Amino acid sequence: MQEFILSHLPKDELETLVFNQVRKALAEVHPAKADLFKEDLLTIDKAAEMLSVSVPTIYGYVHQRNIPVMKRRGRLYFSKSELLSWIKSGRQMTRDEIRRAAEESLIR
Repeated sequence: MQEFILSHLPKDELETLVFNQVRKALAEVHPAKADLFKEDLLTIDKAAEMLSVSVPTIYGYVHQRNIPVMKRRGRLYFSKSELLSWIKSGRQMTRDEIRRAAEESLIR
C-alpha cells in the first residue's frame, strides 16, 4: 500500500515542484533530449530576485509589456535566457561607439 502525505502547499508551488520533477525524470529517460529541458523557467519571485527588483515591479513590467513573459493557467513564467537578453538590450552605447556609428553613417 502506498503512503499519502497531505500538504498545505499553495497550488502554484505544487505545480512548480511537479513540473521540476517531471522535467528531471524526462531528462534521465532521454539524456539526448536533456537540452530541451535545460532552460530554466523562473517564477515571478525568482525573476524579481534575479533582476533585483520587487515582485510588484515585475507585475508592472508585465502589465506594460516591457518584459518577456509566458503565461499558463494564470501563472507567469520567465525564461532566464530571455531575461538576460532583455537586460542586455538596455545597454547604452559608449561615447566612442556613438562616435564610430555617426562616422559610419556619414560615410554611407
